[in-house]
Amino acid sequence: MRNFRPRPARLFSLVTLAAVGTAVSCHPVGPDYKRPETQSPEVFRGQPVPQSASLAQTDWWDIYNDPALQALIREGLTNNYDTRIAVARVEQARELAAQARSLYYPTVNYQGAIAGGRNDFAGTPVLNNGVQGGTGFGIIGAAWELDVWGRIRRLNEQALAEYLATDEAKNAVMITVLADIATAYFQLLELELEREIAIRTTASFAESLKLFTQRLKGGAGSKLETSRAEASLASVAARVPDLERQITLKENEISILLGRVPGPIKQGRPLVEQTTPPEVPAGIPSELLERRPDLRQAEQRLRAANAAIGVAQAEFFPKIGLTTYFGKVSSSMGDLLNPVSTAWSAGGNLVGPIFTGGQLEANLAEKKAAWDAARLTYQQTAIIALREVADGLTDREKLALVRVEQERSVKAFAEAVDVSMKRYSAGKASYFEVLEAQQQLFPAENTLAQVRFSQLATIVRLYKALGGGWTPPEDRAAPEPAEPAVEDDRSARADPN
Repeated sequence: MRNFRPRPARLFSLVTLAAVGTAVSCHPVGPDYKRPETQSPEVFRGQPVPQSASLAQTDWWDIYNDPALQALIREGLTNNYDTRIAVARVEQARELAAQARSLYYPTVNYQGAIAGGRNDFAGTPVLNNGVQGGTGFGIIGAAWELDVWGRIRRLNEQALAEYLATDEAKNAVMITVLADIATAYFQLLELELEREIAIRTTASFAESLKLFTQRLKGGAGSKLETSRAEASLASVAARVPDLERQITLKENEISILLGRVPGPIKQGRPLVEQTTPPEVPAGIPSELLERRPDLRQAEQRLRAANAAIGVAQAEFFPKIGLTTYFGKVSSSMGDLLNPVSTAWSAGGNLVGPIFTGGQLEANLAEKKAAWDAARLTYQQTAIIALREVADGLTDREKLALVRVEQERSVKAFAEAVDVSMKRYSAGKASYFEVLEAQQQLFPAENTLAQVRFSQLATIVRLYKALGGGWTPPEDRAAPEPAEPAVEDDRSARADPN
């Protein structure tokens, strides 16, 4: 019987096939992921019956039907620094996942050296009877860890989940940027409306002061009337520069959201012309788990924590690997091409823990605790999402009633101012009646402006709470925005009267 001398390629192939078969047939250690149960009612609080449709299914350019606002949102989604940072983090997570995926494959490297001297081999002192000459070697080696216990598979599962969580975090940043821009824009319109109200009210108080002064000069009035009227005029006039200050600060805030230096912001339709959707379906509560980016992110974090348990459990088992190399080794430079200088090796190795002082046990316990924290975070995020939707539905319903009553209040106060001025001019009322009516109308108009803003802001919050608005515009064929209907020309709007 001849002696069996395995060839390197044949031996490597046999070991590889055996290892692949073992790895494929072995289920990875650790628990498989299963979505935890969450509290999810059949309908949202404030909704009488389940609704299959949802406001979140509406494109944001249909929700915010203002060309100027649409242009701002597009700019913000492209240039906002938080969005760009989130995109960079997604790319970072993608490459980390690619690093984990590379563990599936063997690593191949090369090594070589050449040297000359006495009692030397490739630069290393070696006793060779004082022989002097040149030595060298060149080899290509490979090493591969067999994924017998599923450690590498769990590492890849963890890395993929972390990548997907980062991608969902980017989506969450996008919807937050969208909501912040829309909210700040509507607040800018509210401040602009309050400024116009203050200018108009200032003019009204100025007319009252003029009337009181004329009556004082004619001997029919008193200094008390003019003093009270002048004080009211100054109080309202002081609101104008303060509102202009707030407008500038709000424009600076929006500029930062857009990723640009602070500057003026173009405005479209005024606040009184902004509309809200007539119907706001909330959809089915359980669909929030599939739609809201923060919930999807929390679940991917939980999936990653679950895979980390498997990685920690695999550390208790030995790591089995294959190593091989092939090349040329010679103590003489002239012998490198001689067949006798050929060098090769193929073998396996095994390394595993015997005693680690409790390190592996503590690591596994830490991963289980991290999974438990991730599970609780996911469940907490789910019920917070339900609350945000319920809050938004309640706000929308009640603010509509508040606006009706506030509009009636403003109309009544406006009539009271008109009647009081006519009565005063006819000598049937005192100056106090006129001032009181004017002083009540001014805050009532401001309150109505704030209610209008609150209604618009509620739609923004509800749209965000339902998980709408994070799909990139290029994926949904968004129309190009038109030019804003109204430019930010304060000089043309300084005095609406």
